[in-house]
Amino acid sequence: MGNRAGAKRVLVIAAHASDGTFGSALAQDYAQAARQAGHEVQLIALDRLAFDPILHHGYKVVQELEPDLKKAQELITWAQHLVFAFPVWWGGVPALLKGFLDRIMLPGFAFKYQKGKAFPAKLLSGRSAHLLVTMDTPPWYYRLVYRAPAIHQMKKTTLAFCGITPVDTLMCGPILDSTPEKRSAWLARARALAARI
Repeated sequence: MGNRAGAKRVLVIAAHASDGTFGSALAQDYAQAARQAGHEVQLIALDRLAFDPILHHGYKVVQELEPDLKKAQELITWAQHLVFAFPVWWGGVPALLKGFLDRIMLPGFAFKYQKGKAFPAKLLSGRSAHLLVTMDTPPWYYRLVYRAPAIHQMKKTTLAFCGITPVDTLMCGPILDSTPEKRSAWLARARALAARI
């Protein structure tokens, strides 16, 4: 496994609760399908990591990374393809995911300021990503009325800012009161995404 032609190193990040949620099921099914397709897969669950999610002083003071965050950076460096599974809360990403990104996507790791240039160098170029997103809002309404702020934040102002492109998105919703058949269909779509990394 993982050494066939076209195989990639894949990091799946379950960015909310890792047990009992539909987002967790999406992450697990995606990871399994990617392995079955011959990719080398690592999976981390943010709720099982020990770290302070607050970047207390911005970039003015170096805030020592906890061991779990150092390992996460190592896995991101290792990965050729990243997957984030997360719910939309109040239109945006959950606080745990935001705190994780604040702490690890640092200058010198994810990007580098360039003197005299408006935009920094993208230090994570050469990687692609998938977003597996759950919500209780109908996805069409989230896109057309709310303008999909969590997707924009992750796709454009976070991942692409650091050089991670392309970023494809699977939006699943409304999760509330969804039928087993609908959930099975979403899981199948997640597995299909993994099969064609």
